[in-house]
Amino acid sequence: MESTENQLIEMPTHQQLMSDAKNSLSGKWGIAVPAYLIYMIMLSVGGIIPFASIIIAGPFALGLAIFALNFSRGRTPEISNIFDGFNNFGNAIAVYVLMILAVFLGFLLLIVPGIILAFGLSQVMFILADEPKINPVDALKKSWEMMKGHKMDYFILSIRFLPWALLCMLTLGIGFFWLGPYIHVTYANYYDALRGAYGLEGSLEDDITQHLVE
Repeated sequence: MESTENQLIEMPTHQQLMSDAKNSLSGKWGIAVPAYLIYMIMLSVGGIIPFASIIIAGPFALGLAIFALNFSRGRTPEISNIFDGFNNFGNAIAVYVLMILAVFLGFLLLIVPGIILAFGLSQVMFILADEPKINPVDALKKSWEMMKGHKMDYFILSIRFLPWALLCMLTLGIGFFWLGPYIHVTYANYYDALRGAYGLEGSLEDDITQHLVE
């Protein structure tokens, strides 16, 4: 059961979040598409080299979060933002590994706990982008706290992109270079809405195992 407190928090509609993302990207696709292309290429190359994907996936995920937040917050995004996660290399790897391990353990229990954990920890890289010095464990706790009462809503938002993903397949995957930035800027908008709704200022504490089904 979700807490009453979380249910009372008003969030923008999915349509508004997605519309705001389109507006943020308008006129800037020339930056968004090449950056996402580079991101996908680097991850693909990393996947070929043994253990390289573990080393680079975290920093690139952080860089993508920084990139998306620059769009959503009306800043000046740059293609080089994709590499900004390497400026916080240690924390990026630690947060990524902890998140993957938590989700993996959840899937070992059953599929549903794994999915719950994945959505509960979905804000981790945005948190790290805002708070570069945060302890990795605290980043996971903070994401879990922010997502209490919002996991199902986030899931519904995510599946709204499924028809677009199916259409992108008809373009031999080329359309994903436009869909990817659109999705991530929408997620950045969701993160900012959550952060504003909770008035987050500093670290929060929560017990992931205690609230696994919240």
